Parts: sequence; C-alpha cells; structure tokens
Amino acid sequence: MTGEIETLADLSKHYKDSVPADLREAKSFEWYLEEVYAHPKIARNAHQRVADMFDFYGTRYDEDAGVVEYLMASEDPLHDGENVFYGREVHESIHEFVNKVKSGARGLGPEKRIKLLLGPVGSGKSHFDWISRRYFEDYTMSDEGRMYTFRWTNLGDVIRDQDPSDDVVQSPMNQDPLVLLPQEQRDVVIEQLNENLDAPYTIRNDQALDPASEFYMDRLLAHYDDDLEEVVANHIEVIRLVASENKRQCIETFEPKDKKNQDETELTGDVNYSKLAVYGESDPRAFDYAGAFCNANRGIFSGEELLKLQREFLYDFLHASQEQTIKPKNNPRIDIDQVIVGRTNMPEYREKKGDEKMEAFNDRTKRIDFPYVLEYEQEAEIYRKMLRNADVPDIHVEPHTLEMSGLFGVLTRIVEPDSDTISLVQKAKAYNGELDDGDDVDVRKLREEGEKKADIAEGMDGVSARFIGDEIAEAIMDATHRGRGYLSPLSSFTHLEENLENHGSIPEENLERYHRYLEMVREEYKERAIEDVRHALAYDIDEIRRQGEKYMDHVMAYIDDATVEDELTGRDQDPDEKFLRAVEEKLNIPEDRKDDFRQEVSNWVSRRAREGTSFNPQDNDRLRRALERKLWEDKKHNINFSALVSANELDDDERNAWIDALVDQGYSRDGAREVLEFAGAEVAKTELEG
Repeated sequence: MTGEIETLADLSKHYKDSVPADLREAKSFEWYLEEVYAHPKIARNAHQRVADMFDFYGTRYDEDAGVVEYLMASEDPLHDGENVFYGREVHESIHEFVNKVKSGARGLGPEKRIKLLLGPVGSGKSHFDWISRRYFEDYTMSDEGRMYTFRWTNLGDVIRDQDPSDDVVQSPMNQDPLVLLPQEQRDVVIEQLNENLDAPYTIRNDQALDPASEFYMDRLLAHYDDDLEEVVANHIEVIRLVASENKRQCIETFEPKDKKNQDETELTGDVNYSKLAVYGESDPRAFDYAGAFCNANRGIFSGEELLKLQREFLYDFLHASQEQTIKPKNNPRIDIDQVIVGRTNMPEYREKKGDEKMEAFNDRTKRIDFPYVLEYEQEAEIYRKMLRNADVPDIHVEPHTLEMSGLFGVLTRIVEPDSDTISLVQKAKAYNGELDDGDDVDVRKLREEGEKKADIAEGMDGVSARFIGDEIAEAIMDATHRGRGYLSPLSSFTHLEENLENHGSIPEENLERYHRYLEMVREEYKERAIEDVRHALAYDIDEIRRQGEKYMDHVMAYIDDATVEDELTGRDQDPDEKFLRAVEEKLNIPEDRKDDFRQEVSNWVSRRAREGTSFNPQDNDRLRRALERKLWEDKKHNINFSALVSANELDDDERNAWIDALVDQGYSRDGAREVLEFAGAEVAKTELEG
C-alpha cells in the first residue's frame, strides 16, 4: 500500500485509485467491438487468461532444476512475501500445473480436464489454490487482465410479462459480449482478432447464449424484425467484469457436504422459486444461476476434497470438463468456460483409483502431484516464514533449530536408499544440495530410485510441515513460560518426540521408525554443535582466509604446472603438496581424487571472478570445512580440554571468550552456554581419549 492513510478521505481516495476507472461505467456494444479489435486478449477464454496471469507477475527460470519459478509463488509480490512457497518439488508441481493450463489455453486437451492437485495433508496444495484465486482477482482488476460482460436493459419496454424488478438483468453466466453475435458473424470477428493477436494461442468462442439470455434475444429480435443492431443498441450495455470470490463472481469454491445432503443443484443451479409465480415453471427466467459452475464461469472453479463426493455426484464433472457444459435438472444445457481445479488427499485418491466405476472420471482428470518439501533447508524456510508472519515472543532461535526440525520432516518423507554406501541422512543432504565428503552421490539416480520405490511418488507421505510448525510453536510458548529467552534444537526435539504419538495423522506403525529418525537428527545436530564449539575454541576467520588464499595459490600453480612464491623467502617454489593434502584429507578426499577436487574449487573461483565476486573461502562449504578442520588440528594442542569437562578448572575469562565466539556465530548467550555444555564435553572427551 503506497502513501499515508490518516483520514477517511485518504482511505476513500486510495480505494478509488485501486478500482478500475471503468468498473461501473457502462459501454455500448459498438465500443466493445472497437476495444476488442484494438486489444484482442480481452476476448480470451478462462484458460488463456489464467495462463497469462502466471506470466504477468513475473517468472524466473531455474536452470539446475529445469523449472520455471512463478514469482507469485516464489516471491508473492501482492502480500510482501507472506505466502512464499519453498522447495524444488513444490515449484516443479506449480510449473506442471501452469503447463497444464497453458496447454489448455492452446486447445491441446487439458482445457477439457480437471486439474487435480494430489498430495498429503499440509503439503500446500490448498494454499497454492487459494493464492491462485487471489492473484486472479487482482489480475482482472488490471488493464492487462480485464474482461467484460453485458447486461440486458429496458426489457419491460418490449417484454410485457417481464417483472419490473427484472427490467435490467446482467448476463446470468457473465458471458463475453461476443456471444451476442450469431456464430457466423462471430467467426468473422474472431478471425480478425486472431490476425491482430500477439499470443501463443488463438481466440475461440463457440458458446451459445445461456437460456435466459437466449429467451431475451428471441423476444427482442421478434420485436425489432430480426434487426440485431437495434437490439444491441437499445437493450445491451457492456460492463467491466472483475473476479471476486466473496461475490461468487468468476471464482467459486465448492466443498463437499454430508453424503446424505449432497445435491447436484449446488453445482448446476436450481429453480428460482420466488419467480415461479411470475413466469411459470418452464420459463428460463425462473431459473436461478447460483450453482458453483455458474458462479465460476469465465474464471476458476475450485473443488476442495473433490474425491470425497459421492460417485453419482461426480458425474456432473464429466460434462463440465469434457463437454464444457452443465445440465441442470429439467433445464437445457448451459455452456461454461472455466479452469476446473480439484484438490484431494491420498486416502480418497487410492479409494477412487481402485474403483472401476470411476474410470470415466479418472480419464478426465490431469493429476498434478503436490508433495512435501524434500530439501530440509527449504523446509526450514517454511517455519521461518511462519515465525515471520506471527507475533512471536521476544525469543532467540538458535542456529540449526529450524534446519534440524526440517531434516526430521524430510527423513520421514524420503525413501530409504538401496545402497549401503549412503545413509538416509546423507541422502537428505544430497537432496539439499550438499556435497558429501569425498562420496560419489548421483542425486538424479537417488531421485529415480525414490520414485520407483515410493507408493505414488517420493514426498507424498510423512510428517507435515504443519505438525512440525505446531511443535515449534509449542516449544516457543513453553520456553516463554519457563522464562527462557531462546529456542534450541534440543527443546524442539523434546516436543517432537513427546507429541508424535498424539498426532492423529501419523499412523501408529510409523512411530517406531520416526523415533529412530529423531535419533538420527540428534546425532547430526551433535556433529554440528561440536563443529560450532570447535569453531569457538580455535577458529580464526582471518586465519581461515589466509589459509584459503594460500591453498588456492598452490592449487592454481599445481593445475598450471607453475611455481608459487614462498611466503618467507620470496623465492619461487613448487606447489606445497604436503600442505595441499593436509587440507584435502580433512574432507577424506583420497589421493586418486585430489585432481578432481582441485579442479572443482579452481572452476568455482574462476566462475566467481567472472561474476565480479572476490574469493572468500567461507563461501565454499567444502573448502571452508576443510580449512576449519585443519586449523583445529593446528591449534587444538593449546586448548584446555579438561576445563570443558570440569567447570572448576575453567576461569570466567576463558568461558566468556568461548561464549562470545559462539555469540558471533549467531547464538544467544544462554543458548551458547547450552551448546557448550551439550557439545563441549564431547569435544573434550574425543581429544583427551585420542
């Protein structure tokens, strides 16, 4: 929102500025023809308009994943990033959904299919559907997304039995004004539109007028001796059409009711009983176009938990999708134009998939899998977004807390690898984009293996981000009640472990396995905590940079078969192989793989140089870890390890120095004390025994 709003006048001005100028201004049919000739996209169908909407808010191509990211999902510009989606798998699903819509825009077939978002509970499919509807509303408010419909006026002047309250009637189905033209004339107009159209699709419109509008057209043509020009001049006004879910206009959400109370009229409309006494039962003016398919015309139909509907009730979707018509009880067929989106969870999908009587319905759906996130750092961003959007108490979230919670979630969602050379945690790290120490990890092969072994697809079951987010929230409130100003991985582990059994969506047969996964995450956190403590005890950022620069100087000389200047004497010397191997061995890189690693870091430095980015070993995770471990080996003999085991041997200055170093890494002071207590003894024990 731009500008200050201090008074009612400011609010009124802001509202007027945000509403299209022509929203309430009626235009003539002649004006509409001129406008649509100048801007053919105005006459787009629903699939074409929705497809253009996704591009309108911006795109970004992810070369590594081969996926188009749509900024309305990856950045959420309308809501300042409040509804951002994370994870490669999720953006792949969104990309697939948009491709289905774009294929439908070109008339390739998906326009006659239900786009069925299939995923486990809490995977984000409903939220994506919701945000698509919000952006469609905004898009139709813009000049690029505008669309128009028409209304009949002065009907009582010609149709003598017309109810005075119906003297002005908006097109019941919000149809495009082009449907007022007979098909032969309409085809001529559309042909000219397509000649001027700059789009990957063509404009098409072979819809018939809805029954009520057809009734008015027939009566008026009879009055004017079949002079269509007189009809549209005297009785047609063109008006701007803006999608609004609250007004049930061009967007409709449909939720299944109790099976005993399901009624097809909720979808297709019903008799308007208040008009029966006025017009009679068979009169099309006595029909109420209030069904969900009627309200969604020209936009988006969203079916929540679609497969929970009874089989007979789903038959209405067959004609709606394939024939793009609806058939209300005791009424003529009505043409519809909308993107039909359904959402369903796994149990309902499995039930309907095995039902032979559902074959026709299944054939008319395009399934889009919407899995959980499988990169634990991206999963952590979901929790970070949750905290960012909430009124969180004044509490410090310690390093690794959200990432380790995310790692637990991912472990429950991925398939155990077949290979004995890679563990489940290593697989999760590979999915996260981490390169394991010296291991050959083919991520593509891992994904293919996971897809084959999974029931439907990898990431389609496991623990939801919603459950983990709830436990993080509980841990925060518990810390607040206890007067603790920080949230650590240890406290989040405790809440997760205590509440696994209490969560209704977690099958009992999975509990033992999930507890085992929590122990794996504890071990992973212990390793990271140990690294942090080592960093606090011995690491020096400046020294790591110096060692990193030295390593790269010797690597470049090794690759170029050149010499390097000695730091002390200034004389040229051969690359220091002993120093190079001392660094590389900290990553368990064997002798026969050293050339590959050296070339890898050399390429990384060269790429950054081309981008204008200076060398910093902290930016390369593998090189940083190797240098830190070497620095630890160089300095650990100066550390009082016994003081880590016995607080009596530790003076305050020494402890405070270590705590300060941990604070520099992002810990709170209390959190630093906890991690020092948790991992410090482990570090000391390892070194003293070694």
